[in-house]
Order: sequence, then C-alpha cells, then structure tokens
Amino acid sequence: MSRPRVRTCAHTRREFHQGRHRFEHWYADNMVYFITARCRDRYPAFRSDEAKAVFWDRFYHYTRLHGFVPWVTTLMGNHYHSLGYLYEGKQLGQMMRKIHGSVAKLVNDVLPERRLPFWRGAGGRDYFDGCLRDELQCRRAYRYTLTQCRRARICADHRNYPHTRVDIELERGLRRATELQAFLYGVPYPRYDGRGRK
Repeated sequence: MSRPRVRTCAHTRREFHQGRHRFEHWYADNMVYFITARCRDRYPAFRSDEAKAVFWDRFYHYTRLHGFVPWVTTLMGNHYHSLGYLYEGKQLGQMMRKIHGSVAKLVNDVLPERRLPFWRGAGGRDYFDGCLRDELQCRRAYRYTLTQCRRARICADHRNYPHTRVDIELERGLRRATELQAFLYGVPYPRYDGRGRK
C-alpha cells in the first residue's frame, strides 16, 4: 500500500524550536482528519446560543463548499473538535481560513467586546489538524469528540447536548474509510510510541 502524498505548511522553516518539533498543517488527499481549535485565551465566545448558531451555520456552509464530510463535531464554550473525511487535501487550508474568518467576524458582532485575534494563540497556532493513522486512532478521536459534553460535565449523554452533532456513525465511517484507504497507515504517531496498542 503506497502512502499518500502529504504537503505541509508551517509558520517557520526551522524544524525545531526550543527542542520541540514545529507546528505544521498536513494536506493530503483522501484522508480522515481530526480538527480542533480554541478561542484565544480560552475565552468562552460560544457561550450564547446566538454565537453557537453562527458557528454551526458557517461550519456547515464551508465544509460543504470545500468537500469536508464531518462525521462527528462538538462545539463547547471556547473550542470545538471535528472528525471527518476530506477528498482533496488542498481544500483544508482554504476551508479553515473561511470558517475561522467568518465565525470570528460574526461572533465578534454579538460579543460585548471584540476579541482580536479571535482564535490565534502562541506561535501563530489557530487550529490543529491531524491526518489519522489508522482505525484505532480514528475510534479514539471519534469517542473523544463524542464525549466532550460528559468530560466537561455538561451532561452525561451526548444525545442530550445539542452541540454534539453526529453526521456519520463511527462504524459506517470506518468501513468507508477503510475501503478508500483514507488513513495515513505506516506513519508513526509519537503519542502512541512506546505504548502497546490494544
């Protein structure tokens, strides 16, 4: 099985800074992605229903436009997580720029004071995206996203939290992703190195 071609994008050309690997975005075709972002300084910009409605409207608009198929997405008071499939990797950067730009502008319009920058944190990081390596990592990321409301003690069951949206059930998504070979098989993932997989 051949590996997909991966294009990267980073804010710096240096591979390491203060002993840590630089933060970079990976753009690969036919891939299952985990995406997450948080408001600057953990500000609870999505506390109101109006702000949440803005997020969902812009999220679904731009994911459809750029061909990202969300499987599960959770919006919390100051961050969100989404797991889904993207056919054309080069669409990711444009999609994220549009989602984040429009959400920042429209949510700032309803906040008591404008938050600038809205997303960006230390080192220019405004979101994290990761190509999932295999079915195990996909199951873990899906479960993590699905159970955010329980982890935050909002409610015990994701079905009772209106801001956890399941668009594709896990097993259905896994079957299709496996058929399409939409995982980055064979690429090491440091978080799992040194641990036995179950």
